[in-house]
Amino acid sequence: MHCYKIDITLMKQVQFIPFLSLCFVFYCPLLVISINPSFNDDVLGLIMFKAGLEDPKGKLSTWNEDDYSPCNWVGVKCDPVNNRVSSLVLDGFSLSGHIDRGLLRLQFLQILSLSRNKFTGTIAPDLLGIGDLQVVDLSENNLSGLIPDEIFQQCWSLRVISFANNNLAGKIPDSLSSCYSLAVVNFSSNQIHGELPSGMWFLRGLQSIDLSNNLLEGEIPEGIQNLIDLRELRLGKNLFTGRIPEHIGDCLLLKLVDFSRNSLSGRLPESMQKLTSCTFLSLQGNSFTGGIPHWIGEMKSLDTLDLSTNRFSGWIPKSIGNLDLLSRLNLSRNQITGNLPELMVNCIKLLTLDISHNHLSGHLPSWIFRMGLQSISLSGNGFSEGNYPSLTSIPVSFHGLQVLDLSSNAFFGQLPSGIGGLGSLQVLNLSTNNISGSIPVSIGDLKSLYNLDLSGNNLNGSVPSEIEGATSLSEMRLQKNFLRGRIPAQIDKCSELIFLNLSHNKLIGSIPSAIANLTNLQDVDFSWNELSGSLPKELTNLSNLFSFNVSHNHLQGELPVGGFFNTISPSSVSGNPLLCGSVVNHSCPSVHPKPIVLNPNSSYSNSGSSLQNNHHKIMLSISVLIAIGAAIFIVIGVVVVTVLNIHVRSSMPLSATPFIFSGGEDYSGSPGNDPNHGKLVMFYGDAEFADGSHNLLNKDSEIGRGGFGVVYCTVLRDGHCVAIKKLTVSTLTKSEEDFEREVKMLGKIKHQNLVALEGYYWTPSLQLLIYEYLARGSLQKLLHDDDSSKNILSWRKRFKIILGIARGLAYLHQMELIHYNLKSTNVFIDCSDEARIGDFGLVRLLPMLDPCVLSSKIQSALGYMAPEFACRTVKITEKCDIYSFGILILEVVTGKRPVEYMEDDVVVLCDKVRSALDDGKVEQCVDENLKGNFAAEEAVPVIKLGLVCASQVPSKRPDMAEVINILELIQCPSEEQEEIQ
Repeated sequence: MHCYKIDITLMKQVQFIPFLSLCFVFYCPLLVISINPSFNDDVLGLIMFKAGLEDPKGKLSTWNEDDYSPCNWVGVKCDPVNNRVSSLVLDGFSLSGHIDRGLLRLQFLQILSLSRNKFTGTIAPDLLGIGDLQVVDLSENNLSGLIPDEIFQQCWSLRVISFANNNLAGKIPDSLSSCYSLAVVNFSSNQIHGELPSGMWFLRGLQSIDLSNNLLEGEIPEGIQNLIDLRELRLGKNLFTGRIPEHIGDCLLLKLVDFSRNSLSGRLPESMQKLTSCTFLSLQGNSFTGGIPHWIGEMKSLDTLDLSTNRFSGWIPKSIGNLDLLSRLNLSRNQITGNLPELMVNCIKLLTLDISHNHLSGHLPSWIFRMGLQSISLSGNGFSEGNYPSLTSIPVSFHGLQVLDLSSNAFFGQLPSGIGGLGSLQVLNLSTNNISGSIPVSIGDLKSLYNLDLSGNNLNGSVPSEIEGATSLSEMRLQKNFLRGRIPAQIDKCSELIFLNLSHNKLIGSIPSAIANLTNLQDVDFSWNELSGSLPKELTNLSNLFSFNVSHNHLQGELPVGGFFNTISPSSVSGNPLLCGSVVNHSCPSVHPKPIVLNPNSSYSNSGSSLQNNHHKIMLSISVLIAIGAAIFIVIGVVVVTVLNIHVRSSMPLSATPFIFSGGEDYSGSPGNDPNHGKLVMFYGDAEFADGSHNLLNKDSEIGRGGFGVVYCTVLRDGHCVAIKKLTVSTLTKSEEDFEREVKMLGKIKHQNLVALEGYYWTPSLQLLIYEYLARGSLQKLLHDDDSSKNILSWRKRFKIILGIARGLAYLHQMELIHYNLKSTNVFIDCSDEARIGDFGLVRLLPMLDPCVLSSKIQSALGYMAPEFACRTVKITEKCDIYSFGILILEVVTGKRPVEYMEDDVVVLCDKVRSALDDGKVEQCVDENLKGNFAAEEAVPVIKLGLVCASQVPSKRPDMAEVINILELIQCPSEEQEEIQ
């Protein structure tokens, strides 16, 4: 009798086993049925892993549960001996989800690489229990939580582990020191804190350590000399203190050493001179002292040496000339004196030299332009011409030079006429020197130049029209010179220009209309010149304009109307007495048709009666025509305004169109097929929400309401909270292009006293603004809510809040932005008691509306509105903000609302305080909750300042720069030593 052995390997064939078993019982008693589970485990494990993932690009489409073996699947490799999965590499597949425990079935897995995906969740403690793992790479994902201590209890075969670029926190587990086979450890770019485990220095097989860009602290422990195979050590961007380990030089194979951006100090250990194989050494951004050691020349393999931003002093050692392989040298921002050693001419491979912001002096070495350097930065020193005509001797055929920065030195002389021969030059900065003469016409030959800064010199002559040849220019700074002549119209050929500053010169003539062709312009300054004529109307086409300053010239005529110029700051056009328009409070003269006048002494006097009748008929006809035309114009205007208002009021109650975020979730629950759906844009960080989009705008997450809309709180994927403002004036907002341009401009405004705008969302019917979230809430809440203790706000804190609001508002005005809705609900207080102004710039998101509609939306809080803000005479000026600020001062000092309703009376705060001042009882207005614990010598002047700011006459209100000066003068000198509680 024969025996047969049958392997049944597919789980789907199990249903046939009973039938086969019955047959085999009768016909082959010795038959053995063996179900080999090997391939089943691999297939099942990978299918379980795939089931928990989102695969937007279909990268895992070849993974089929019906397959006998996974060895031909994408990203999967098998051991040819046993046909079991040995490698799973899915790097950059755009996968998201959690790393499923199904991988535990891959009992022969050696390589697991899932980098550059969007995996979330935490790291499983039994991750290293998968097979015989040698390589684990989970870098560049969104993993969070701690690195489990248990994970390294099964790491006997592990050689490479990388959790880099995730959101991991906590400490490095001590159990890592038990992984004796480890060669590479990379936990960089996380939020890991605590001290460095000293046990790491006993992992003798370590070749690469990268713990950079974390929050590690404390001293670097001794014992590093045990790592005799160490090639790379990256500990930069942490919080390490103390000194570099004394025996680091015993790691003779080290090629890369990075201790940059820590708080290390002291002198460099002499053992470092033994690192003769080291090619990269960065100690930038620490507090090292003493001289640059003479033995630095012993590290002859150095390619990059960065000792910048430390406290090194003394001369640059001559031995640095021994580094003949050096290509990048950065000694900037130290306290180095003397000059460059002549022996540096031996550094024949040097490409980048930065010794800026030191105390070097003397002449510029003649060899510096003969070394083939690509970048030279010597700014902020004391170099001068000396016996060498340095600038005029720059070799104009030096084609390799890309960056030349000699700013803030003592150079004089003239620019070389053939400077255009530096064909590769991208940055030319010679600002703040004593350079004279004219700008060479060959400047236009610098086709690659994108940054030109010649400001703060003694240049004369004109801006050459040949500048049109420098077509790559994005920044041109020529301010504070003695340039004459006209602004060349050919400048419009520099189509990439973003920043243009010609201020503080002696330029004449009109501003060329060709400037309007520079559509990328954001910042323009022509102030303090002798320009004349009118401003070109075409300037309103500059859609990216953020700042335009033409103050203190001889300009005249009407200011352009439209675009940026509707909200331009008065300070940007001041000093031009002949300019007219609403911004400068100077009406433009009306132009009337000349009346027809007949000469009574004409030779036709004998028919005077007839002529007189004709004269009356002509004048009558003209008057009638004018009257009819005016009536028609008025009727058309009334009809248009009525239709617009009806449309606005009828469309506002409509529900918002469903919207889709980048994650693909539909907020309303309806299918995501709306053609008007938009995409969430975040200026920084992750554009996803921790709980999905369905929880964004529900009632439970609402935290406030205002004239512009409802505010909600939610959490981003990276864990930090944001405030989302849903604009209720959605149907009134501008086009998508206008909206995005304005919002992106607001997103660039950063100040410690302003709430940062972090992102936005747009569809034609729904707009969201995403702000940073301040948990303490608004000033209004702290001052007036019953649940908040007013005692928290001491007098010193109140003064700090007032000063913070002033600084934030001054910055907005400096940026030529009018807030227009300043009130206590739009001022937030952070954890440091710093005031932060929110909702600034929102008026820019609206088109020109009926003034009554605009007023009702942005001036919803009674008591803060300036008196000139009337329905038919709206004028957007910074004086409206200053009035609101004055009311805020009184509110903070008194603890009272701007308007309070009593049983049979209405109390207006401003009137009440002014009356108390007249009666000599102003101190009694200070908040009674302070119980006398305030500085009267500060409180009284602050109250008076608030009343001045809240003056009924706009011209009597000071500007914010004056307000800050006054507050700083009021502030008691002793406030830093002792706070009044």
